Amino acid sequence: MSEQSIAASIEHPAHPDGAASDTLAVAIDKIKWRILPLFVIMFIANYIDRVNIGFVRSHLATDLGIGSAAFGLGAGLFFVGYAIFEVPSNMLLQKFGAKAWLTRIMLTWGVVAAAMAFVHSETSFYVLRFLLGVAEAGFFPGVVYYFTQWLPNSERGKAMAVFLSGSAIASILSGPISGALLQIERGGLHGWQWMFIIEGLASVALCLVVWFRLDSRPQDATWLSDAERNSLAAVIEREQKERQASKPVHVSSWSLLKDPQILLFCFIYFAIQLTIYGATFWLPSIIKKMGHFNDFQVGLFNSIPWIISIIAMYVFASLAARFKRQQAWVAATLIIAAAGMFASTTGGPVFAFVAICFAGIGFKAASSLFWPIPQAYLDARIAAAVIALINSIGNLGGFFAPATFGYLEQKTGSIQGGLYALAVASVIAAGLVFLARTAGRKAS
Repeated sequence: MSEQSIAASIEHPAHPDGAASDTLAVAIDKIKWRILPLFVIMFIANYIDRVNIGFVRSHLATDLGIGSAAFGLGAGLFFVGYAIFEVPSNMLLQKFGAKAWLTRIMLTWGVVAAAMAFVHSETSFYVLRFLLGVAEAGFFPGVVYYFTQWLPNSERGKAMAVFLSGSAIASILSGPISGALLQIERGGLHGWQWMFIIEGLASVALCLVVWFRLDSRPQDATWLSDAERNSLAAVIEREQKERQASKPVHVSSWSLLKDPQILLFCFIYFAIQLTIYGATFWLPSIIKKMGHFNDFQVGLFNSIPWIISIIAMYVFASLAARFKRQQAWVAATLIIAAAGMFASTTGGPVFAFVAICFAGIGFKAASSLFWPIPQAYLDARIAAAVIALINSIGNLGGFFAPATFGYLEQKTGSIQGGLYALAVASVIAAGLVFLARTAGRKAS
């Protein structure tokens, strides 16, 4: 099949007519109402367990003597474990099935997240953050792959937008929830320990819901009628046949990285993640410099940039859907992020907070607008592996941002240099995104 026809099948997938179309529509509605809310809740729990250490930085320094450099390194080591095990985890999901593997991912990350309460030194902090990354690896691309098995092409973009909203919702909720839990001082444990225990065990409890609610394949879904299962399977099979060869394709990460376009996707996503996690891990510290706030008040202030960003994410998604030119919209949001991060270096703590609120308009919107570009470019036979690869390498931005910020603050007493670097990276990515192609990569 030609590159043009592959692109056309992505944008204008075939659908059955008449009664079969009505049956398919009912099946899709059932899937959305049963699965999407569950995935959003899972993503919220996932994101909170990943970033909640941003709220306990001062507590770790006071109680355990963990300084800025050690905190930044530990915060970032999560993403090293995540990157190393992301692709293998996604392959194992395909082998064992989404129900078993996504439940396993959630169970192990919940246990490790709760174990963070018993950190007692820099070494234990490093080890548990790395293990948390290992435990979470495969969740995001696993959900993306799940959508390819359950939803027609025309529905996956909308499902991804809803799913990605989970991280923005988690960013809003994490501050007030973590701030409230930090107030607990019982049983000889500090508030930061209770925060880790309660938020980690919430994920463990949720994995039971996942086990009983999730099915690996549409054929296993007893809550769909036979006609609905057959209609859904027929459309997905037809779309896959249009984009697949007669035999499976096995590719390695090294062979994928020979493609300049995939390298470009990795860098752009890396730049986006740099800014997101730079803001995520250091924003509570900036807020504390604004005044004498308790942990709950810091959490409330922390929610403001993310409330703004989730609104911006949907506004820009609507604009991109209406006016097309995906690369231009990604570039525009990256420039907004760069301007906000640069402006945050030019005033006091209050002005820095306002500037980061402005940057949030850009970096969260850029994250959601980015994914349709590689998805449109990739052959279906290698899409799962490449999405996992882009996500794992891109998420290394979550290592470099906090590690660099921590080192700079310990050595210079300021994170200004790190904020400049985030602005520059966003500007470079904004320029490079115009080199990204939106169709044409075939498996070889």
